[in-house]
Amino acid sequence: MKNLFKLLWTGALAYALCCAVYACSEEEDCSMVDNRGMMVCNFFTLDPETGAPVQAVLDSLTVTARGTDSVIINRMAEVSTITLPLRYTAESTEFVFRYTAHLTDTLVIRHTNTPYFVSMDCGYQMRQSITEERHTQRYLDSVYVSHPETSINGTENIQLFY
Repeated sequence: MKNLFKLLWTGALAYALCCAVYACSEEEDCSMVDNRGMMVCNFFTLDPETGAPVQAVLDSLTVTARGTDSVIINRMAEVSTITLPLRYTAESTEFVFRYTAHLTDTLVIRHTNTPYFVSMDCGYQMRQSITEERHTQRYLDSVYVSHPETSINGTENIQLFY
C-alpha cells in the first residue's frame, strides 16, 4: 500500500511538472500574419527637360473605395505616397481619387487573391497580386505597375504619373 501511494504521488508530481512546462512554452507569434499586405502607390511627374520621373506632391487628396462607404484617405495634404488595401472578397478594387470638389479620377485594380495556410495558431492569410489596372485621365496621366505582389514591408507597387 505504501508503494502504491508513492507511485501515485510521483505520477501526480510528474503530471504537474509536465503541465507547468507545457503552459510556459512559447506560443507562435502571429503579429506578422495579422498585418495586411497593402498596395503602395507613389506619385510622379516627368521632368520637362530630361523626361525623367521626379517625385510629385499633391496639394490635397481624398481616396474612397467605390461600392462602400469607406473613406480611406480624407483630405490628406502634401501627399506623395499612399498605401491602399485591396479587397479580399473580390478580384477587383475600385478607388476614387478626389483632388478637389469637382476633379476626380478612378483607378480600378484587378488582382488575384490566393489564400495560404500559415499555421494552426495563425490560420490563413491572403496573398494578393495585381494583374491589371485601368484608370480615368482627368488629372492622372498614366499608371505603371512596378511590383505586382502586395506586402507588409512597404514595397512600391504602383507609380501614378500626373
